[in-house]
Amino acid sequence: MTCGECGAKEVLIVGTKVKNYIKAKGVMSSSDVLETLNAAVYCLLERAIERAKANGRKTVQGKDV
Repeated sequence: MTCGECGAKEVLIVGTKVKNYIKAKGVMSSSDVLETLNAAVYCLLERAIERAKANGRKTVQGKDV
């Protein structure tokens, strides 16, 4: 699976916290930033899961991310 193939998924990020963080840095967030960030998190997790499995583990560890 490559990034972008995940399709619509449950939101894993806290939107208000992300938007507040961006705003605290002195910039605004566009309407698509949360959707794009959520897709990136799914891709990151998929890669970490694949790495854990490839190493014969059923536990995803920080080093897999």
